[in-house]
Amino acid sequence: MIGAILNAAAIVLGGLLGLLLRKPLALSIQMFFKVALGTGAMFVGLRLTWLSLDGGWGQMLQQGLIACLALMLGSWLGRRLRVQASLNHLGQLAKQLIEATRSDARHRFNHGMNACTILFCAAPLGVVGAIQDALPVVAGQPGYFYPLAIKALMDGLAAMGFAMMFGSGAIVSAVPVFVCFGTITMATSIYLQPWLRAHELLNSVNAVGGLIVCTVGVVIFEIRRVPLADYLPALVLAPLFTWLGHRLF
Repeated sequence: MIGAILNAAAIVLGGLLGLLLRKPLALSIQMFFKVALGTGAMFVGLRLTWLSLDGGWGQMLQQGLIACLALMLGSWLGRRLRVQASLNHLGQLAKQLIEATRSDARHRFNHGMNACTILFCAAPLGVVGAIQDALPVVAGQPGYFYPLAIKALMDGLAAMGFAMMFGSGAIVSAVPVFVCFGTITMATSIYLQPWLRAHELLNSVNAVGGLIVCTVGVVIFEIRRVPLADYLPALVLAPLFTWLGHRLF
């Protein structure tokens, strides 16, 4: 659970810095982190996808096509299930808590902790990162925690601003964030990874996960608004398509 630990630690550190500095970062520093995070997300995602494509060129092309098909159908299914819409609803709830705090300072700690918990946990990158944290790319290696490392830096920067607004409530949100993503990682490691490994389906999940992480960079750079959460069903469809391909061919 390296990724979950990094995420929680970054929130605590960012929150403490926010309490100490009590002023936002300079615009030039914010732009630096934006470029660094966008570039890092694209690199980490593309690297994960590339490492997941193995075999000859024919096999790699087949795996790539399956990943793209899973993303397209996953996006369609995600829209039907209103995955992104549900997360947007949670975001509106967090916004209401923030507005309530401005008018009622008595609930500053509780509202702050709840708002930060919602915003930090209801992130598609967190879900993908927690799953990838349990799935090794290379046999014998630990899980690919780098997506959650990218999210950790993003949340740490956000926690700096939230700590100025909510005080210690923003810092305490690190606990439910760790529990949330740590649970996903442990459940994936205990129940899902053995099945994927036994049926040679790890690479299919990793390939799609890498493409989703790469798309985070597109969102950070504001190249295009992408409903990232709607792509999450692709993590289920990719191994399903690969398994069917093994059975049929």
